[in-house]
Amino acid sequence: MRIVSVRSFQPIAPNSPPDWRTSLGQIAVRIETDAGLVGWGVGGGGAAGRHVIETILAPGLIGEAVEPIEQRWEELYRATLPFGRKGIAVMALSGVDLALWDLRARAAGLSIAALLGGDESSTVPVYTTVWNEVDPLTVSGQGPGGTGPVKLHVAIHDPGDPVGDVVRQVGAARTALGPHRSLMVDAWMKWNVDLTLRIADRLVPLGIEWIEEPLSPDDLTGYERLTRDCPIPIAGGEHEFTAAAFRELIDRRLHSILQPDVCWVGGMTELVKIYRLAQGTGLRVVPHRGAEVWALHAIAALDRRAPLAESGRPWMTWVRGQPPLLAGRIALPTGPGFGVWLEETPQT
Repeated sequence: MRIVSVRSFQPIAPNSPPDWRTSLGQIAVRIETDAGLVGWGVGGGGAAGRHVIETILAPGLIGEAVEPIEQRWEELYRATLPFGRKGIAVMALSGVDLALWDLRARAAGLSIAALLGGDESSTVPVYTTVWNEVDPLTVSGQGPGGTGPVKLHVAIHDPGDPVGDVVRQVGAARTALGPHRSLMVDAWMKWNVDLTLRIADRLVPLGIEWIEEPLSPDDLTGYERLTRDCPIPIAGGEHEFTAAAFRELIDRRLHSILQPDVCWVGGMTELVKIYRLAQGTGLRVVPHRGAEVWALHAIAALDRRAPLAESGRPWMTWVRGQPPLLAGRIALPTGPGFGVWLEETPQT
């Protein structure tokens, strides 16, 4: 089965946010073979990512066999080394790799979860990500997330009292959710080590499950200190690229919860490697936006300990067949591959 066409496009739904999450965070990939099979994937990088695909990745695939996908990944990664290794080039490669995995599973007549050795009939618990405050529907438990865990993005609005500002926001969320519902906090790379430790000390009585990305992904020394001194587990990795980079995070135990984004980290090839690297370490893998089908299959198949998926991006309505979140759990789509197809319009 050989590749005859590799095409990228960028669907833009009407409710897509007018920021980098749309312009750079998402692209779609379609790969067709001489057997008539079509594989779909989602990557990132916007117009720049599409340029990488059209000028480097697609020419490296046309006429080649789909298998072995892991070898294809290495070839394409090496082709982007002069300008890649992280960022947009790997985000673009992620979409291509996912489309190849979709083809692999479709050719076998299996779902990705089944291909990975999992039970495709299983459902996965989901946590709901909210911004600034917990909305009434989430508080009531009547929303799609049910009474499941909640992650609160916090921004510092009072630079004169950053610790008190964050504690007030998280305290309000804890009061709204009650004492027994799991609550996590996402700082989105905006804090430093000392501020994180001061905030964490104040958050301990509120029963916080993890603090996510308090530092820049480049501050490995800072994360090493947090691993040693912070009383709340640290999560991160959403903005890291390739299993090679995650190896250092894992070997040095810099995060208790690893959060690769399969659409950015290098695709399914790299996500599978990350799960393998984390085996036996006591670290959890909880992929970023894991309720989207691209990571959902891997969570269902590879996490035998405590599977958990993050709610996805609601504006990506052009992913057709994405299963809904119901009462805090999500089922895998039916059918071979990822079980979805991508609407090509509207687009840029």
